[in-house]
Amino acid sequence: MTGRLTHFDAAGKAHMVDVSAKAATERVAVARGEVTMQPATLKLVQDGTAAKGDVLGTARLAGIMAAKRTSDLIPLCHPLPVTSVAVDLDCDTKRNAVTITATVKTTGKTGVEMEALTAVAVAALTVYDMVKAVDRGMQIQAIRLTHKSGGKSGTYEAP
Repeated sequence: MTGRLTHFDAAGKAHMVDVSAKAATERVAVARGEVTMQPATLKLVQDGTAAKGDVLGTARLAGIMAAKRTSDLIPLCHPLPVTSVAVDLDCDTKRNAVTITATVKTTGKTGVEMEALTAVAVAALTVYDMVKAVDRGMQIQAIRLTHKSGGKSGTYEAP
């Protein structure tokens, strides 16, 4: 860690980081998060019987679309040629949660951490939106980067 925030210039003004001198490398990022809910709500999600339809399938598509549009949502993110986005949603009946994992890949000059995190966040919001009529107490939690590889800083694995 450099101790310097790269999204600010010498005068303290926000700016987009110049990555033109960086080498293009294969970059991968994985993020995770979860939506906890009442057991009956999770059953609706698992069974595909929510009033709004297929919660998991819709959330998967929303996450993929969000990863591709990250630079439209996060002001200083570079638009990237995303080469792969996978969003997996798993129902955990012991914890009454939908666990969301997003894996994003590119070959480029900057990483895809924000794309993976955005995919998880939007997929979680979609789960919430689709079943909020029956469970407004759901919680979106623990969204974090769990893995990143590629680029000058190398590999990161969350503890």
